[in-house]
Amino acid sequence: MDSDNTLKNSSITSGENVSFWIDSAPIISGNKPNQDIHTDVLIIGGGIAGLTTAYKLLRAGKKAVIVEDGFIGSGETGRTTAHLTCSLDDRYYFLENTFGKEAAKLAAESHAAAIDEIEKIVTDLNIDCSFKRVNGYLFLHPTDKEENLEKEFQATQRAGLQTTLLKGIPALANCEDQSCVAFSNQAQFHILQYLKGLADAVVSLGGIIYTEAHAEEITKKGAKVNGFTFSADHIVVATNTPINDIVTMHTKQHAYRTYVIAGKIPKGMLPYSLWWDTGDQKSKWVSQPYHYVRLESFDDSYDLLISGGEDHKTGQADEEGIPESARYDRLEAWTRNYFPMLENDITYRWSGQVMEPVDSLGFMGKNPGDENIYIITGDSGNGMTHTTIGAMIICDSIMGVKNKWQDLYDPSRITLKTTGDFIKEAGNMASQYLDWISGPDLQNTADLPAGEGAIISSGLKKIAVYRDYDNSLKTFSAVCPHLGCIVQWNNDEKSFDCPCHGSRFDTQGTVMNGPAETDLSKIHIK
Repeated sequence: MDSDNTLKNSSITSGENVSFWIDSAPIISGNKPNQDIHTDVLIIGGGIAGLTTAYKLLRAGKKAVIVEDGFIGSGETGRTTAHLTCSLDDRYYFLENTFGKEAAKLAAESHAAAIDEIEKIVTDLNIDCSFKRVNGYLFLHPTDKEENLEKEFQATQRAGLQTTLLKGIPALANCEDQSCVAFSNQAQFHILQYLKGLADAVVSLGGIIYTEAHAEEITKKGAKVNGFTFSADHIVVATNTPINDIVTMHTKQHAYRTYVIAGKIPKGMLPYSLWWDTGDQKSKWVSQPYHYVRLESFDDSYDLLISGGEDHKTGQADEEGIPESARYDRLEAWTRNYFPMLENDITYRWSGQVMEPVDSLGFMGKNPGDENIYIITGDSGNGMTHTTIGAMIICDSIMGVKNKWQDLYDPSRITLKTTGDFIKEAGNMASQYLDWISGPDLQNTADLPAGEGAIISSGLKKIAVYRDYDNSLKTFSAVCPHLGCIVQWNNDEKSFDCPCHGSRFDTQGTVMNGPAETDLSKIHIK
């Protein structure tokens, strides 16, 4: 695979801010499409989901082609914090109540197996990606109750996980008297170095990787990619959120924006570990945002402390009156409270998009109603393991093998016990269409500073405007081409974000995140 550090544009990453992973690894590019292609399996999306699926299928003897509209890892994979864990976003006692004890056990088993699978790939391919086994510690958010931690510990035990209930949270300041559940045998790695190893393996096994290759018009026969016809016997849509599905999957999961800071601490001051709190039980959001922290080696003198949280629904930061930029400040204050050794300067700030399924488990397998189209989505905050599980399920399915986790993660499933959350999320989604009748962000484009965007009204039209640093004005329809919501300006990542289903567009109106397949349509205004 080609590696080139000179390329800097929106193909590198889906937002203005650059993550530590992207900053510390070479850009991974393939060729651009230049002809029609037929293959056994067409994989759309060049993140961890797509590359792992391709690698496993090639090993099983199938031909595979990957198409990625940016560069490898330029989507949400490059904006993760790369925790590898069986401690899931939603509690195991919730999984037991929703799916039953056997299913909770299967969920635990599948995530543990995904960590093992990643470790095996790292070993087999000799990938230098700082993979290490670490302990993880789950502790109470101030809004949560002690009895819930005990309940979670008991549920993890029933699920067959190696956990211990500790008095005191290892390495956290002033937490000697606070309880936590310790998860042993978790892991961490440098995600883009891992992807580089996977991409090289895919090519050496005869796979083809196309980058800057935009797929649209996805059907059971294949897709149009940069105008060329790519046909295949099986199609895998591994794009964080499906772009081949207009409605079905988008009522089952919802897009959230999550924030990350990373700063230096002197080497050796903290053990390499994962830490998570149990989430804000009083949050207005169904997902109950939580904080998550880990270390990564930075240089000979420092480690990097990577801390995330302060989530909100995509395009809806204003619902809480906390702008995107202020979320980093809140995250920093929270982090310094527990990790006072954090140096003064924050080295990195970035945000990512997380798809939250209403019943907490990912959707991996055949797309509802399709026999040969597969999806990997709904990864919640466990994207690295969920996507690896998805690759294992889909590889088995294409090879004609029934995977033991297939039914648990079936995208067609309906979970009646989460109907209340489903209704709440559907109501939130429906209310976003009121933006059609709400007032504009700005009355006059002359008032728009360079480097900023806004939504203005012109008669019945809603227009997205952005003023470039050369003072030129870019103008598009503010109507998301997916299902007609009005996009909102994200001043932190310099993007227009859809508050209904999470599609995102850059300052040129180009689609960066699905489910929208096409760009915002250009509009000429006086």
